Amino acid sequence: MPKSAKKAIKREKQTFFRGGSGRFCVILQRMKVNNMNREILGIALPAIVANVTIPLLGLVDTAIAGHLGDERMIGAVAVGTMMFNLVYWNFGFLRMGTSGLTAQAYGRGATLDQVAVLRQSCRIAVLVSAAILLLQYPLQALTLWIIGPSPTVARLARTYFYITVWGAPPVLLMMSIKGWLLGMQDARGAMMVSVLVNVFNIVASLLAAIVLGMGFVGIAVGTVVGEYLGLAYALWLLHRRYGDQLRRAVSSEPLPSTENRRFFAVSSDIFVRSFLLMTVMLAFMAIGARSGDLVLAVNALMMQLFTLYSYFMDGIAFAGEAVVGKYVGRNDVAAERRCVRWLMVWAVGITIVFTVAYAFPHWLFALLTDAPAVIAAAMDYRWWCAAIPVAGMLAFVWDGVFIGLARTRPLLLAVAVATAAFYLLWWLLPSGWGNNRLWTAYLTFLVLRGAVLSVIYWIRCQRVLP
Repeated sequence: MPKSAKKAIKREKQTFFRGGSGRFCVILQRMKVNNMNREILGIALPAIVANVTIPLLGLVDTAIAGHLGDERMIGAVAVGTMMFNLVYWNFGFLRMGTSGLTAQAYGRGATLDQVAVLRQSCRIAVLVSAAILLLQYPLQALTLWIIGPSPTVARLARTYFYITVWGAPPVLLMMSIKGWLLGMQDARGAMMVSVLVNVFNIVASLLAAIVLGMGFVGIAVGTVVGEYLGLAYALWLLHRRYGDQLRRAVSSEPLPSTENRRFFAVSSDIFVRSFLLMTVMLAFMAIGARSGDLVLAVNALMMQLFTLYSYFMDGIAFAGEAVVGKYVGRNDVAAERRCVRWLMVWAVGITIVFTVAYAFPHWLFALLTDAPAVIAAAMDYRWWCAAIPVAGMLAFVWDGVFIGLARTRPLLLAVAVATAAFYLLWWLLPSGWGNNRLWTAYLTFLVLRGAVLSVIYWIRCQRVLP
């Protein structure tokens, strides 16, 4: 093991219970949780807490729009949010690529490489933000064409887009910063950035829309203000916790050419993978919409169940990125595989809980809607609901593991195979299956992602001896 890695381990032991995810680790230590699980849960729990705050933001924005006297404003907020999801989805590599490479640099104790990864990621975030601002007109036209709202909703959504597009720089920079914090094993810092940007967003939107009387425009203005306040907090956090380390970067060299090529290879793989995932989700929405309003409503409810499950499984995936990446950086194959085994154990536990809950989903549907016809129709798909966590479990875990390994080409391959299978099954299955045809194709898509990555990891284990 390199001397720098040994020094990093010693430094980590000295600071294990200070800052970062330390408070979570103290609690876990008192519960007599073993070291590996303390590391996993020290990352996963803050990530889950951050994730569950996300629906609160959408709920408040919808509530503000709903009290402005025009129900079309609710749809405009939903459409405007979806427009940015379509744009930002493809730049998830700013977080995922940064976290994996940073975790490996953290594991080998390469301080300057850690900072160089953050600097490279932030540079790309700034360039992409500039491109989004320059191309905002064609981007809004394209995304509105894809979503296809009514003319009135489209006009309001366009207004929302042209204001909130100025939040692109802080949004993308925070992706880079949160990915870097995860790679530095500082899940609590990443959680605080995520939670506070949502809190700032909610408060600013309420003040602008209601107190200052800006109405619908105030929701968009509040969103942008909240994002810049969130970025200010993220920068303050970096200065407070990593100021000395970051100041050294002023005179440090950029990433070596081999690491630079690796960064762009990882980023490009994740970009293409994200694009393929987006095409599947858009196809799923479009097919459901063409099957009638009732089917569209049922699918929306079922996807909400998948989203809720993903909030918890993303925590396991984030732990995989950070902890697996750290042990890969230290060249500790045995610890890496032990981490993967425990990630699987936690994933199975979460999946069992959600599968049992989703097998009896009437109470969940009742929380999401009070329309009896929709609930009754959704109950016909209860076994599909129960199958969602089982089908998606491996995909979540392996996504985190392979990002930690910084081996993103298998992630791209798995999604490409699964995407081809999704469209092929949709084309081959009998149309008489109705909505079951769509869900068969989608769950096969989820299963294949996990299956392909399972085979690839098994082959890697045969080649890399512990």
